[in-house]
Amino acid sequence: MTTANDDFVLPPPPTAPRLRIAFVHPDLGIGGAERLVVDTATGLQKCGHKVTVYTSHHDPSHCFSETKDGTLKVLVRGDFLPRNIAGKALILCAILRSIYLALTLMIFDSNKYDVLFVDQLSISIPILRFAGSKILFYCHFPDKLLAKRESWIKSLYRIPFDVLEEVTTRMADAIVVNSSFTRQVFKESFSSIKTTPKILYPAIRTEAYNNDFNAKDFRKHLKNKTILVSINRFERKKNIALAIQAFSTLKETSGSKFDSLVLIVAGGYDKRVPENVEHLDELNALASYIGLQTATVKTLEDEAVSRAKVVFLPSFDETHRAFLLAESLCLIYTPTNEHFGIVPVEAMYARLPVVAASSGGPLESIVDGVTGYLRDPDPQAFGDAIALLLRNPALKKEIGDAGRERVEQKFTLEAYVKQLEGILEGMFFDFNWDAIFVHVLVIFVLFFGLMGLSFGLSWVLGL
Repeated sequence: MTTANDDFVLPPPPTAPRLRIAFVHPDLGIGGAERLVVDTATGLQKCGHKVTVYTSHHDPSHCFSETKDGTLKVLVRGDFLPRNIAGKALILCAILRSIYLALTLMIFDSNKYDVLFVDQLSISIPILRFAGSKILFYCHFPDKLLAKRESWIKSLYRIPFDVLEEVTTRMADAIVVNSSFTRQVFKESFSSIKTTPKILYPAIRTEAYNNDFNAKDFRKHLKNKTILVSINRFERKKNIALAIQAFSTLKETSGSKFDSLVLIVAGGYDKRVPENVEHLDELNALASYIGLQTATVKTLEDEAVSRAKVVFLPSFDETHRAFLLAESLCLIYTPTNEHFGIVPVEAMYARLPVVAASSGGPLESIVDGVTGYLRDPDPQAFGDAIALLLRNPALKKEIGDAGRERVEQKFTLEAYVKQLEGILEGMFFDFNWDAIFVHVLVIFVLFFGLMGLSFGLSWVLGL
């Protein structure tokens, strides 16, 4: 049984030494996990810590600006390794890329860092422990629960990877998660890990949402339009179809106001990822089937925007994000059991009401009826919540102001970094004996496994 005090971490003293910190992240593209890594790295850097980011992939044309403009030092290792084999074995290839990245860090950069901040893939932790650094693992969500198991063969295939995930996660010096929801799922999924992870809510850089942007160009084809926005990666688990279906219900409930409505579906999109490409096509087909005209554009300056009821904006940039958060009526946030979800926090800071599924992380970030609406993931329930805002324009300001206040109190980057610094400093005074035991056990098994293999080969070869 845990209490609120379990998550209380003393901030570091004013004279706390500056740390050398390396982030180890598999793919530095555009997404919530990548935004967290970039914000955490820049936040720690501003506090005087020396920061380097290691990754297996970084495309300057598909990344956050801080990773290409010199703000952060980014080192890419192992991008030549395949991401899949004929569209299969994604987890196996991800593990091989992660191991290669860890090996290069251990071989060439051992003892260069005080702390390694690892997220998404824990498989590299046993190798990274030989780099002479403390290891913090940030668990967005147990990977074993994200894997698809459509057949008994796939379930069998996943068993060793699931075991490895639990064993290697256990070897971190400290473990943090992004929400109470994720912590509960973590404890249920990894029963052998006795350490209770600390909660470190993701945060936003508030200054990034205070910058001016050119609204005139983006408004050119949206004059007299009321914008509803959905922001998510183009993945099926994000349930973006719900936003389109909810939008469709407004035909009946909003009357003539529907003529001025437009739904903009924006989010992370990578043409190298088959699911992104396939799902965008599926969403286009769904909207067309419902009778909604669509347009897929690279910018809202595209003239096709003026004719569409549903606009798809894949891989949008920060300027588009700022515009949509500032100019929309509400954010439609559709994932069910989302681990945390940073987009609702961004929306609340922008004084934008949020309509979200009443499960997972949004239960912790959104106050129902105060900073937004939490509803069952049903098109009519979502549509009715949106209709409330359409009928009462004053609600947007009331809910928006409450959302801004909540973010300023709980989800700023300054508060996040201060708490993280406390965790990092504490790692040098606390010993995770469980992690040390597992590490020694792994070395023991590897040593005697290699010895057994060598004896076996000697016997077979008659040496």
